[in-house]
Amino acid sequence: MSVRKWVGIVHPRIAVVMHDLLITALAWWVAKELRYALDPQLPVTFEAFEFPIVLLVQGLVYAWTGLYKGVWRFASLPDLWNILRAAVVGAVAIGVALFFYGRLEGVPRSILLLYPFVLALFLGTPRLAYRFWKDSRIDLFMNAKTQRVLIVGADRAGEALARDLHRDSRYMVVGFVDNQRSLRGARINGKPVLGTLEQLPDVAKEAAVQMLLIALPGASAREMRKVVELCDHTGLPYRTVPKLEDVVAGRAQFNQIKEVSIEDLLGRDAVELDWTRIRETLTGRRVLITGGGGSIGSELCRQVARLGVHALTIVESCEYNLYQISQELRAAYPELLLNSILADCGDAVAMRHVFTDVMPQVVFHAAAYKHVPMLQGQLRTAVRNNVLATRTVADLASETRVECFVLISTDKAVNPTSVMGACKRIAEIWCQNLNAHSNTHFITVRFGNVLDSAGSVVPLFRQQIQAGGPVTVTHPEISRYFMTIPEATQLILQAAALGNGGEIFALDMGEPVKIRDLAEQMIRLAGKKPGTEVPIVYTGLRSGEKLFEELFHPLENYSATTHNKIFLAQHRPVSWDLLQAQMAKATDAVSRYDEEELRNCVSSLLPSFCWSDVAQPGNVVPLRRNEIGEK
Repeated sequence: MSVRKWVGIVHPRIAVVMHDLLITALAWWVAKELRYALDPQLPVTFEAFEFPIVLLVQGLVYAWTGLYKGVWRFASLPDLWNILRAAVVGAVAIGVALFFYGRLEGVPRSILLLYPFVLALFLGTPRLAYRFWKDSRIDLFMNAKTQRVLIVGADRAGEALARDLHRDSRYMVVGFVDNQRSLRGARINGKPVLGTLEQLPDVAKEAAVQMLLIALPGASAREMRKVVELCDHTGLPYRTVPKLEDVVAGRAQFNQIKEVSIEDLLGRDAVELDWTRIRETLTGRRVLITGGGGSIGSELCRQVARLGVHALTIVESCEYNLYQISQELRAAYPELLLNSILADCGDAVAMRHVFTDVMPQVVFHAAAYKHVPMLQGQLRTAVRNNVLATRTVADLASETRVECFVLISTDKAVNPTSVMGACKRIAEIWCQNLNAHSNTHFITVRFGNVLDSAGSVVPLFRQQIQAGGPVTVTHPEISRYFMTIPEATQLILQAAALGNGGEIFALDMGEPVKIRDLAEQMIRLAGKKPGTEVPIVYTGLRSGEKLFEELFHPLENYSATTHNKIFLAQHRPVSWDLLQAQMAKATDAVSRYDEEELRNCVSSLLPSFCWSDVAQPGNVVPLRRNEIGEK
């Protein structure tokens, strides 16, 4: 390092040290003068080594308390507290040192009481004055590009955001809006609370605001929708801070300003889980996750790794997805025993090698094809991957005495009207009935659409909006259940901990969302007007598509569990001999590419499945009313 660079780094710190030692000597002198001012007849005297002892002891205390690590530019209450701590500890240490030096000769005890307060005042005032001067300069030299912002939410998050923005020349906070009555007319960091949330449009107009910043990290999705609706009325751009659960999970920083996402509006309150029970199920175990590079599979990998499993094996057929999740986990959890297997779950030889090699204790089977329209004209592919590959993995789990096998299923398996749903339902039937012939606990977990997962409507809408539209919706009344990827995976883990084998668990998906409303909201979030700037086109229901989804069949007699977001359905037994026979026929039909035989196998296992709904991809067919709808 060059001398010039060394001086540039060290010199400011030396200046601070010299300043504080000079202030220390001044504070000691002033404290002594104040004490003797009470009795003017006594002369003020100083011992020969009094000041050196005071400076040496107090300097060591400064170093011990880390006072010099603070930056004057950002001096705040924690720095003032550290100064007061250093002053009090210094007074005690100086008293002890002077006692051993000269039995406190010429040093009245009251000086040791006055000194810390004088020192704290003398040290704190220059630091706060310097910060005030620097902040004033920022306000004085604001450039023309500075945006006037209004913060929605005047609680701790809003105050912290305002404090951070005060040091950013791009923004100037003009005030807050908040519904708390105690804050009406108050000032926070010198900025006024200008009104309530309902007054947001009027306040924004009167204050000539150019941007709105939503600082409500603890708000529910319903509250966020209301706030965003008010922001939309202003016609101004708006941003938000991350949710508390995202900050706690390390997915975002507290005061990071970001776009309002559709997850902020459709998500639900944070899920309360029985983490003790989940850890008992997974911590220290050998876990295998199939489809570990997909949307749900990769998040399962993250959650499982975070719980401290002994070893994690990921099976994934997509090379790029496997590489991505493997690199991420190795960087985040270097101590984790990680096996990354590039393989197809339908490859019985490869999967047998995996099971006998790693001997998993818990298996999450997330590998599946899930795009409904694409699979409508590809029955063989759907059966091979969603049914026979599931049977291969489940059978191996039973043979190797895996303790728990969790099948990730879908609401489309209930009263299926699509090839994808029918195949997932057959996979459920196999696992549920295999449970009665195995020591392994086979558990099925159903849920609906996951926001921003691969194949989800959300990424498609986002691309269409960026291209200027049109946004395509199949039907004005079509609705779907939605949940976020982290919420879905956490509830899967909870269901695995609750299950004893043979259960179908369905996750509470909340209220269904109309896809039309979803499209309109996403267009607004992009700063455009639905119908005019970005048109919405209705294309008609596609083959196998329902107007609404269900999580239970009427004959499954669902009931509550110990977790309020997880429900239990009783599975419907199927003849084991019939099931094995049809699986054998399906295996043979797949090897011969005989789709007619595959249709017969599906019909034998699902008599109510209507093949008239299954058309070639791209054809639009009328929607068949399902059993629940007819009631």
